[in-house]
Amino acid sequence: MAVNLVNVENVSKVYGTRALLDGISLGVSEGDRIGVVGRNGDGKTTLIRMLAKLEEADTGRVTHSGGLRMGVLTQHDSLDPAATVRHEVIRDLADHEWAGNSKIRDVLTGLFGGLDLPGFPQGLDTVIGPLSGGERRRIALAKLLIDEQDLIVLDEPTNHLDVEGIAWLARHLRERRSALVCVTHDRWFLDQVCTRMWDVQRGAVHEYEGGYSDYVFARAERERIAATEEVKRQNLVRKELAWLRRGAPARTSKPRFRVEAANELIADVPPPRDSSELMKFASSRLGKTVFDLEDVTVQAGPKVLLKHVTWQLGPGDRIGLVGVNGAGKTSLLRAMADAARTQGEAQPAGGKVAVGRTVKLAYLSQEVSELDPNLRVLEAVQQVRERVDLGKGREMTAGQLCETFGFSKEKQWTPVGDLSGGERRRLQILRLLMDEPNVLFLDEPTNDLDIETLTQLEDLLDGWPGSMIVISHDRFFVERTTDRVFALLGDSALRMLPRGIDEYLERRLRMEEAAAAAVPVAQKAVPEKSAADQRAAKKELQKIERQLDRVSEKETKLHAQIADNATDFEKVAKLDAELRGLAGEREELEMRWLELAEDA
Repeated sequence: MAVNLVNVENVSKVYGTRALLDGISLGVSEGDRIGVVGRNGDGKTTLIRMLAKLEEADTGRVTHSGGLRMGVLTQHDSLDPAATVRHEVIRDLADHEWAGNSKIRDVLTGLFGGLDLPGFPQGLDTVIGPLSGGERRRIALAKLLIDEQDLIVLDEPTNHLDVEGIAWLARHLRERRSALVCVTHDRWFLDQVCTRMWDVQRGAVHEYEGGYSDYVFARAERERIAATEEVKRQNLVRKELAWLRRGAPARTSKPRFRVEAANELIADVPPPRDSSELMKFASSRLGKTVFDLEDVTVQAGPKVLLKHVTWQLGPGDRIGLVGVNGAGKTSLLRAMADAARTQGEAQPAGGKVAVGRTVKLAYLSQEVSELDPNLRVLEAVQQVRERVDLGKGREMTAGQLCETFGFSKEKQWTPVGDLSGGERRRLQILRLLMDEPNVLFLDEPTNDLDIETLTQLEDLLDGWPGSMIVISHDRFFVERTTDRVFALLGDSALRMLPRGIDEYLERRLRMEEAAAAAVPVAQKAVPEKSAADQRAAKKELQKIERQLDRVSEKETKLHAQIADNATDFEKVAKLDAELRGLAGEREELEMRWLELAEDA
């Protein structure tokens, strides 16, 4: 029988006059993998903070089993800004110790792309203070995953990870023995990792068996049986369920519900998009030419990101763009947007971007544009337009579109300055759509959006007639809203992937394997060693480890002396020279240790 790790008994939490959680009772046992979903502001983070005893409940109690080892990733890290990545993640382990630990190697490679932390200026010795929020978050996650825990609590762990990083994290968590409670808006990740779901809604928490796909069906069935009056929400859930069942049935990896019931529930639900109708309407709005790229080269400063790209974005095309960080996804969109903004005058470093005369582009960048904080939400939308034409005779007022995006009538009178990050993101998307563009560039549109808002955005985009490019690490969103996937694999080329993101991950894996295979054979070939040679190697290994310990002690003393004599520049220079000499000695010893490890 599974051991109970955490008990939440009749817990309530009130903020101001609002009961965020009301009389909640839950439990987490060994082996549980729980996904927590719900609208922004409904109490997901508060729930897991109380679960981890980081926040006190107003009433009720939370108990942990004796000796519980728990790791928590919050939305704000507690890393020492003066420390290095090495100090926070590897701690005091010598290089030969951590390099010989397969778990540490796996975490560093999975989260940073290599043991030398490519992308960080000084690798493991990079000081944390100047790093971005995303880089700090990956460091905090690595620090947590290297340790052993009985329970891991994660708040938005996929934020700032790319598609490969998310796939690695899902695999890593599935293979761990730790129990898991995870708040995330990444629906693909929930399906891959979780076996139970907690849905936080209006002070209550509803429990469901299975991953996200199972939860969608169970919630739709529950709402149908309860005959709720939330017709709009029901329709969205049923539409998403129809897509899950028809478009990707393999997603429901743990089918706990009757297939017949699911099919009956979606019998009258049409496909998410009428692609031919949308294509026809998009062509009438855009003409034949949208964006034509001919022999284009894109640079970021002196760095060449894309070379000799010839590509076309046609009317009604819905493209997902994936790729490694730094490969040029955002730079490509910016180059196309610049050409559209200047009517073809601004061109990339090489080649030509031709823009259709009727193109009206809306570009959602990763940065949230600043609005007058004193404006009300509705006023900020009405500033753009009072009504919007959604095509095929459909029209919505600014207020109706606000409600579609989760801004209730009361919320529409909230000052922009009082909105959360996710609400500001929603408002930014709203304003773009109100301007009736016929081409959309969406760069990480899912940042800070909850699942319910994501389904509403997807529903809106289903009927939106135009051309669209989506850059997102949210695999579910890309697959749900686009028809074709193109990839930047870091080799300066743009490629179409007929099998989508699965093919992207396979290609990236083959590239890594090919890079490993390119190491000279002489470095990899290890001749058979005799027992005597192996004993000699082990003996020398022990000797080198003692020498490495002595070098580490000397380095520690020198660091202390440098700190004590910080104002004596002559002495600091002398001590620094000694330190560099020791670093060279340590590097030689570690290289020899690695060579001998093969023999031993």
